[in-house]
Amino acid sequence: MDLEKHPQKPVAPAEPDSGIRASDADRDRIADILREALALGRLDAEEHSERIDAVYRAKTMGELEPLVRDLPATPTTARPAAAPHTYGPDDDTEPADNMVAIFSSSTRKGRWRVGRRTNAFALFGNIEIDLTEAIFGQRTTVINATAIFGSIEVRVPENISLRGGGTGIFGNFEVRTLEGTQSDAPVVVVNGYSVFASIEARPKRGKFIADLNRRLRKHLGH
Repeated sequence: MDLEKHPQKPVAPAEPDSGIRASDADRDRIADILREALALGRLDAEEHSERIDAVYRAKTMGELEPLVRDLPATPTTARPAAAPHTYGPDDDTEPADNMVAIFSSSTRKGRWRVGRRTNAFALFGNIEIDLTEAIFGQRTTVINATAIFGSIEVRVPENISLRGGGTGIFGNFEVRTLEGTQSDAPVVVVNGYSVFASIEARPKRGKFIADLNRRLRKHLGH
């Protein structure tokens, strides 16, 4: 075969990072770019909401990068010099917290440290997860909720970001999306499904993390 008459087509280089698992920091970086694009008018509110939902569902870098391919690579707005929230180091090996209610009820509320991941399962039962006074030791908190002939309620303070999505089969699954006013505010993601049941996540009016911080400082004598 004459190679000069039949030149071989160049092979496109593979994207080596496309299959790498995305970390919480990777998702937060993409979310920051999308937030900046919304503020500058590059995205409208509907586009922003759709892409943010995709960010916190993404498992790999290959799923994340296309969401900002048509946007500037880095945010142009400087972050505040003093961050109101501090978080501990990421620990992907931390076991998930489990809440189970079978023909019963289970409640977590008050001042408690919420983990990175919580699995909530209600079967003919009720679960209440109240995060309005919780201590967030990490930026992103994921709640995987499953309800069958039961209900799961998640309440969050008004100044954090609330996202997620799921499916209601002969039931209700509702996440009232909320975007925190501060770029480094905690993010709560609620995913799952309900069957003949109800899952609802929404902010609790009048509850703010800052109020808790002030009470903690006073309690500790700072």
